[in-house]
Amino acid sequence: MNIKLTVEYDGTNYHGWQIQPTGETIQSVLERAVSTFLRKPTRVTGSGRTDAGVHALGQVVNFHSGKDFDPYRIQRALNALTPVDITIKEVEIVADSFDARRDGRARVYEYRILNRSTPSPFHLNRAWRLHEPLDLQAMREAIHCLLGEHDFSSFRAAGCDAVHAVRRVFGSDLERRGDLIVYEVEATAFLRHMVRNIVGTLVEIGSARRPPDLGALLAARDRTQAAATAPPHGLCLAEIRY
Repeated sequence: MNIKLTVEYDGTNYHGWQIQPTGETIQSVLERAVSTFLRKPTRVTGSGRTDAGVHALGQVVNFHSGKDFDPYRIQRALNALTPVDITIKEVEIVADSFDARRDGRARVYEYRILNRSTPSPFHLNRAWRLHEPLDLQAMREAIHCLLGEHDFSSFRAAGCDAVHAVRRVFGSDLERRGDLIVYEVEATAFLRHMVRNIVGTLVEIGSARRPPDLGALLAARDRTQAAATAPPHGLCLAEIRY
């Protein structure tokens, strides 16, 4: 059996998705749970890596089992074997050829900014709080040039192991939801810290510290020209599209 999981997690207490020599990760927790359930060491494949402190609503994982199991039984067992900040939302039996990472057509991320004068305990680990008013219209004007295929070197973190910096962006939208400003971006794949570097730059545009011209930054292909990286806790992997 090839088993596909859709996983939701709060990344606050974890050192990201990928197994690390030190520190607990989402992958290490899931592999322990799956290995306990199957009673044999089992590796799981994730659709993509999330950094320390980053959350997910729709991380996709797959693993193989030599025995047949009912999806409902798998879901109940794995949720019993994982902590409360990691939840298996859905279990499917899929074709043997399915690979959570390679078969992903697009990834969708959301970044949330709490834009108000006072903090919120409800958004403490889910949004970047900024008390200064942000110009939403200027930020919206800036993001449209990100659509299409571009070299995103200006938004690529040091240490990124991607072969090249070219990515295709299918969607780039910004909206206000009450006190929250939510940036949603969909692309084939993302460079390390790419979304957080874009958001950091958008915040400088929204606070009138730089002009709304992301096109010039794309053309520069120079990370030093963009703003500082936005903090991880506002970022969430929303969906993987296949």
